[in-house]
Amino acid sequence: MLRIKPKKSLGQHFLIDHNILDKIARSLEAGPDSPVIEIGPGTGALTQYLIRHYQDLTVVEVDQRAVEVLHDLFPDLRIISKDILEVEWTDIIINDTPRSVIGNLPYYLTSPILFKVLDNSLFFREAVFLIQKEVGERIVARQGTKDYGILSVQLQRLATVKLLFNVSRHAFRPKPDVKSCVIRLQFDKPALSCSLKNFKSVVRTAFNQRRKKMSNSLKPLTGDHQLPESVINRRAEELTPLEFEDLALLLEKQGVLTH
Repeated sequence: MLRIKPKKSLGQHFLIDHNILDKIARSLEAGPDSPVIEIGPGTGALTQYLIRHYQDLTVVEVDQRAVEVLHDLFPDLRIISKDILEVEWTDIIINDTPRSVIGNLPYYLTSPILFKVLDNSLFFREAVFLIQKEVGERIVARQGTKDYGILSVQLQRLATVKLLFNVSRHAFRPKPDVKSCVIRLQFDKPALSCSLKNFKSVVRTAFNQRRKKMSNSLKPLTGDHQLPESVINRRAEELTPLEFEDLALLLEKQGVLTH
């Protein structure tokens, strides 16, 4: 279904392996009546399989060339012709039914899209994304490892994360220079006890200087405020997602961070 030439500026690498495409579509755990949003469908390689399984499908595509192809192939498909990072979810979602979101994400936009979904996780029940393998390994990394970082903490606190399977670079046109994988995020974790803004701020500040102990790495955020003994002499990579949440909540209660 390569009906247009991939644009380097959009980071387009079209998946052409139909076995992999079908496997990705089946990786969603949504029922056939559940609403599904596909990010970056391109010319519909994955879309054709999603339509077979899900009756309520919406796609978001920024490339106008691809939008025209999608209109021709799937006349009844709901298409949002817009950059996903500029989309307001409330413009797409018309009721309170949790959505599933799926897509083959451009490698250079993976983190911004993941954080956009994470910031609006109340809208979603699950997400299945094809991403760079290196990023997938960071998402599922355990505390104390070199891959454990901002993505790991934030996603693991708000979702159950799982790396489902790897995808060869030979399954794409053009072939990317990196390996890929498919991950699933299930947004089944309890709500944060602190604000999302402060949770993210504590995590980001701590990992910006990950080699330093928390007493120093958090100074840009907390100044000379004394941190609890349980974290003061530890590094960011040693704390669990729940410990970061507890720390953010404590700093809120002490007035160091505001809601």
